[in-house]
Amino acid sequence: MKLISFAVPCYNSQAYMKKCIDSLLTGGEDVEIIIVNDGSTDITLKIAETYRENFPGTVKVIDKPNGGHGSGVNAGLKAAEGLYYKVVDSDDWLDTDALATLLSTIRAHVSAGSPPDMYVTNFVYDKPSVNDTFVSHYRKKMPVGRIFGWDEVKKFRFSKMMLMHALLYKREKLLESGTVLPEHTFYVDNLFAYKPLPFMRTLFYLDVDLYHYFIGRTDQSVNVKNIVSRYAQQQRVMREMADAYSLEQIKAMEKGLRHYMWHSLEVIMVNTVFFTCADSSEDRRIDLKALWAHIKARDKALYKKLRYFSYVSLPMLLPWRLRGRVMTWGYNYLCKKIKLG
Repeated sequence: MKLISFAVPCYNSQAYMKKCIDSLLTGGEDVEIIIVNDGSTDITLKIAETYRENFPGTVKVIDKPNGGHGSGVNAGLKAAEGLYYKVVDSDDWLDTDALATLLSTIRAHVSAGSPPDMYVTNFVYDKPSVNDTFVSHYRKKMPVGRIFGWDEVKKFRFSKMMLMHALLYKREKLLESGTVLPEHTFYVDNLFAYKPLPFMRTLFYLDVDLYHYFIGRTDQSVNVKNIVSRYAQQQRVMREMADAYSLEQIKAMEKGLRHYMWHSLEVIMVNTVFFTCADSSEDRRIDLKALWAHIKARDKALYKKLRYFSYVSLPMLLPWRLRGRVMTWGYNYLCKKIKLG
């Protein structure tokens, strides 16, 4: 069995996908690489097929109509056969030494009969335009180099999250969670890094800088202009996150998991309010009210806690125009701190 199935969703990725795939190929026979061509109009498919011809035991190619990033993740998971599943965006790449360390760690756990449900690794924001990087690590939040449970995970501060880039899920547990990402939607990584977590009972934090997240393309989802224009897609993701678990279910989770699940909901809801309020159009006011109404109808307790007793409550007290300005300033400040801006 392959130890890791890597899914690489690609849309018009001809300019940068080779760097990504070449970094994954260093995993050798222990990995499978599933390149998902999501309706590209350039030569992405041709490049993918060349890799499949050259590495038939490692590379699979899925050619499908355009469905967005989530659709590519879903398709990759259906085709995956590895013990673990990880998504690597086509403009990102993995550090080869860190990947070798991860694979040797997995082999050791498999040999011992105790592979954890989830591995957590560091990820690196790379902004080559200014020759700058920022490493996101979890040394102060969880034990290093041993298997542990959620009871040993400490509380996260507002700006700290376990993003998709940091997570490697056991495939069978991911399938058990029933996580299916919405199509034609950006920001689905928020849902992917939330819904499966209660199914991951055992964790292992490997303190290596594995994932390199490229910053610099104007069409990236974290670009502020794109965030403002795609607010409806963020709302769609937030709605699915709120629907995934009731407040009663979250309260019943063990301490570390309970704290993190609530933290994730708060942070993504703040982001959703920012996405929406960054422009003052009446449609956005209506859409935000509809989102709150949806959450309230599904779970009044969750609505009350999220609306009035969370990070979201303060910006919601501000007038609409001031709310947008304050949240835009705050987002830009955080982006500069982690090299996104």
